[in-house]
Order: sequence, then structure tokens, then C-alpha cells
Amino acid sequence: MSKNQIALDMFAVDAASQKLGIELIEIGDGYAKMSMTITEDMVNGHAITHGGYVFILADTTFAMACNSRDDAAVAARCDIRYLRPTKAGDVLVAEAVERARFGRNGIYDVAVTCENKPVAEFRGDSRIVNR
Repeated sequence: MSKNQIALDMFAVDAASQKLGIELIEIGDGYAKMSMTITEDMVNGHAITHGGYVFILADTTFAMACNSRDDAAVAARCDIRYLRPTKAGDVLVAEAVERARFGRNGIYDVAVTCENKPVAEFRGDSRIVNR
């Protein structure tokens, strides 16, 4: 199996991420960087990006980072803090970094930005699963 293969195989068949136009920018051990352009269909009644779309970008990036090694992993817990609104046409970039890995568990932080300004902070706990 080649480096990062679990994550790459997972992303190749991730219909939700593909449909939303999420793109993989970079991947490495315990690390991933992805982007998504906000469309008119992704804004809420306040004409700002619906928080669920920000979350799905962060969650997908977290999934790529925690599956970037030789073990398959799933989310055990995650939360997000929204810091700044975005709008249709904005390009969001999410960067996931492994903070700790112990036994079958991992902790990852994901920063979501737009034009290098913070949009959201996400933390996810992963759990290695049998494949």
C-alpha cells in the first residue's frame, strides 16, 4: 500500500465531498489541506455560508488527516467554533494537523480560513478501526 493510500482511496469514493467540489490540496502523515468554493446553494437566509458546509469541509479534512497513515480511522468526537461569516464566491481552505496519537486514538485540529482570515476552528478525536 502506498503512502496515504487509505485516505486517497476513501476520498476517491466520497460522493458527498465530490458533489460539493471539495478539493485535496496536500496530504501527509497526520496532515491534510483541502478547499471548497462556496456556491449560492450553500448560503442561508442571512446570505452567509450555512455552518453545515463549513463543518463538512473541516470534517472531511480531519478525515483525510486521521486516515493518512497505515490505519483506517473514524471520528469519535468533534466540535467547531465559528469565528467569521463567509459568502457565496468565497474559497474556504481547511488545514488539519495531528496534535497527538496514542494507542487507537488521535486528536486533530482543523483551521478553516478564507483569504488567510480565520473562519472556524474544529477539533476532532479519531479512533482506529479494524478494516
